[in-house]
Amino acid sequence: MRLVECVPKFSKGRNQIIIDAIAAAIEGSEAAHLLDVDPGKDTNRTVVTFVAPYDKVVDAAFNAIQTAARHIDMSKHTGAHARMGATDVCPFIPVSGVTMDDCVKLANDLGKRVGEELGVPVYLYEHAAKKEERRNLATVRSGEYEGLSEKLKDPNWKPDYGPAEFNQKSGATVIGAREFLIAYNVNLNTRDRKLAHDIALSIREAGRAKRDENGKFVRDADGKVVKAPGTLKSCKAVGWYIDEYKQAQVSINLVNFDLTPPHAAFDEVVRQAEQRGMRVTGSELVGLIPLEAILQAGRHYLTRQGRSTGVPEKDLIDIAVKSLGLNDISPFDPAQKIIEYRVAPPSPLADCTVRDFIDETSIDSPVPGGGSVAALMGSIACALGSMVANLTAGKKGYKDVDEEMKAVAAEAQIHKDAFLKAVDDDSNAFDRVMEAMRLPKKTDEDKRHRLEMIELATKNAVEVPLSVLKRCSEAMGLVEIVAEKGNKNSISDAGVAALCLRSAASGAELNVLINLPGLSDKAYIAATRQEATSLCERVNGRCMAVFEHVLNHLGASFD
Repeated sequence: MRLVECVPKFSKGRNQIIIDAIAAAIEGSEAAHLLDVDPGKDTNRTVVTFVAPYDKVVDAAFNAIQTAARHIDMSKHTGAHARMGATDVCPFIPVSGVTMDDCVKLANDLGKRVGEELGVPVYLYEHAAKKEERRNLATVRSGEYEGLSEKLKDPNWKPDYGPAEFNQKSGATVIGAREFLIAYNVNLNTRDRKLAHDIALSIREAGRAKRDENGKFVRDADGKVVKAPGTLKSCKAVGWYIDEYKQAQVSINLVNFDLTPPHAAFDEVVRQAEQRGMRVTGSELVGLIPLEAILQAGRHYLTRQGRSTGVPEKDLIDIAVKSLGLNDISPFDPAQKIIEYRVAPPSPLADCTVRDFIDETSIDSPVPGGGSVAALMGSIACALGSMVANLTAGKKGYKDVDEEMKAVAAEAQIHKDAFLKAVDDDSNAFDRVMEAMRLPKKTDEDKRHRLEMIELATKNAVEVPLSVLKRCSEAMGLVEIVAEKGNKNSISDAGVAALCLRSAASGAELNVLINLPGLSDKAYIAATRQEATSLCERVNGRCMAVFEHVLNHLGASFD
């Protein structure tokens, strides 16, 4: 899933009708998921958080900005927070499947639309800034709304998009791309705020002021205080006391979790606390977190224990939650706290019981059908491959392949989950074909549109099993490894995995072939048939080689 977070801030925090209208504009946008609306009366400002697929997020953001421009009059606005427009700031943040460069493109696309269609001056900031001096939001927003009219007369402050003219009602908007910010608090067994803040000064990137042997601040040639950097990059931190919890916390903002993930911050606070005679009792996540950040923590703590990371996703999350103490203050619910889980589409087939799946397959409904069953067989094959690898790693007599087996187990889990997703994807693809078939065909335009939609849906119904077939070829390499090098007490499981992959590949090929006649693109049909047949032949040959290898080993054990 190519997922982007957007966190626009609107200059209205006291009028619930307008706030609701902005939220409704986002909720009414295709595929957008509204996660949070946080109004502030003193600041007269509302922070909205939503996520959407990469190709839909600009539309949702524009709809919200357009609504704000319609209802908010900046000439009458007052508030405690710095601001320069009805929509003050609108950053795009990569969550999964997108890069920062992708988000920079989104910022430019949105900026162009806002400038041209709404007549609002737009400045780009952070990673999207076209000028280095505009990277910092505070610099761009200097002078605020009240100084905007004069600012726009300065050629150095010509907007990146939109007119260089003062828009009295809407002001100006700052649009950008930034890293995901994780708000994360680590709990201490003390009520002493100073001790917590002392740790914060030691870990945050900005560090603390240097002092000489007499305890006086060290200054540079310009008289500025020299700072000693902290131990963690991309980390902001303070120490505070929370009366509700009756304990102090190190409150942390991680502005780039690729550089400093939550588990690294947690471990460092543990180390710093121990040096000061304190203990960490747990931690608290404020807001949401990307799935990958939690999975990284799970892998980190399993690795520290010398265990394989090739375990199901839910187990990685469980070890992360336990290791970080995320249940210390309040229950940590992955379904509510992990972004991807909040917006994940339902998986009715992959999530049902084995009996329910088999029962559903057995009735007079075309879904789930052979395509879903083929994908399920691929998932079972990878589960068995991961099992054999995990039964090998750390076992006596297999030290030389320990790391290789751990890597195989981890990769097999990735393939397992992808095959499971295809179980529902195949069913959904069939449903889309049926929906296209039911489109109206009264007029020539209706007929043309219907045929186009049928062609598009049928191609998708081909691509799903074709992707399963391709993945069978990739997963086959893992089964070959565990059959050759894995725990010999489980070699029969490797053989069963190979047979499952053979069935998955053959089943996927059949589902490619049955959908091809419904297409009109002859070149696509020929190329796809050849690709599917070739892939299936190769997978079948390799699977049978593994099966023969397993049979020979088992036969030799009786001699």
